[in-house]
Amino acid sequence: MIQIQNLIKAYNKEIVLNIPELTINRGEIFGLVGNNGAGKTTLFNLVLDLITASKGEIISKGIHVRESEDWKDFTGAFIDETFLIGYLTAEEYFGFIAGLRRVSKTETGDFLNGFADFFNGEITGKKKFIRDFSKGNQKKVGIVAALMGKPEIVVLDEPFANLDPSSQYKLRKLIKDFAAENGTTFLISDHTLDNIADVSTRLIILEKGKIVRDVPKTETTLQEVEAFFKPVVEVDLF
Repeated sequence: MIQIQNLIKAYNKEIVLNIPELTINRGEIFGLVGNNGAGKTTLFNLVLDLITASKGEIISKGIHVRESEDWKDFTGAFIDETFLIGYLTAEEYFGFIAGLRRVSKTETGDFLNGFADFFNGEITGKKKFIRDFSKGNQKKVGIVAALMGKPEIVVLDEPFANLDPSSQYKLRKLIKDFAAENGTTFLISDHTLDNIADVSTRLIILEKGKIVRDVPKTETTLQEVEAFFKPVVEVDLF
């Protein structure tokens, strides 16, 4: 589905991402975890052609993302609030995205009705600009917009941040159900493990721009990933 080859991103000769080879398979929920500054957002920005690689290439479903924009037809994404249009209401924004995705007005209404529980009565029908929403509700708008048109690939950067615990739980279920129903490949990042470990089928640890773990999620590998992030406790024998 996605192939990454000899990928390097550097700023002022400082390498911030270095991935010699990585393949993300169709239907995987690819969970990328790492501390702040590990390179998670940089990787996703490269996958979405938002920044230019210093070296290497990314191929999405056979398409070189730097050479063609055809991959956008089957890819949805939400990185941060810059993906939104703040002076629109939620309905206006969803209508705009629906137009890009060639989704009819009726289909859009049916689609949004499926997220009523996730919206919790705080998103649609409010006649409120997106810029006036809380950070959490802005994120809900962006996530749902990324799913519109049922894209084959969805990229979500730290989708659980700014959401209350109830919304985090609902999002976890939403992602798993959406992937199961549509065969969607998800790329999801977070700097904490709980949520991403629950939804992912594969776990990747990124540390200082390099992949240090790449494992399918099992009880054993999950313990290994948890151990990686636990601080080492030094015992004073004196």
